[in-house]
Amino acid sequence: MSKPNYTGIYHMVSQENFEGYLAALDVNYALRKVVSILKPSKHIEHDVNTGKMKIKTVTTFKNFDMDFTLGQEFTEDLGPVDGRKCQTTVNWDGDKLICVQRGEKEGRGWTHWLEGNLLHLVSKQENCFICIYICIIWCLEDNYIKSLTCKTGLKVSDKTI
Repeated sequence: MSKPNYTGIYHMVSQENFEGYLAALDVNYALRKVVSILKPSKHIEHDVNTGKMKIKTVTTFKNFDMDFTLGQEFTEDLGPVDGRKCQTTVNWDGDKLICVQRGEKEGRGWTHWLEGNLLHLVSKQENCFICIYICIIWCLEDNYIKSLTCKTGLKVSDKTI
């Protein structure tokens, strides 16, 4: 089974519990409020032959870059997000990308998967006995421009994002 190619520019369609997730990471109140109202885009370059990926999350406030090779641990600088550094590994689990982040905040990571033209992201932060999840759905730019109704039931167009 061949792995999907994640290359594309995706625009955020919806998010759930983002502020709760940031609180679990000890992100300060003011920054949580600002970040929670942003509508970022995600620019992904994915070389399926070498496993190299570049993921750039772009907002009007701050940008965040990840540059890595699937299956190889790297030091991720989360300064733009929460000021931490961690050891990160991103690998395949079937057709999903699974990220494990080891560092100051244990039990942290995310899962990405494609469903048609939608890029899904579920991030988690295990905090003692509580696991905080966030779900963000991104829409591929080509379809974003045309306007569509996503499986989430949200009407997406260039005016709503």
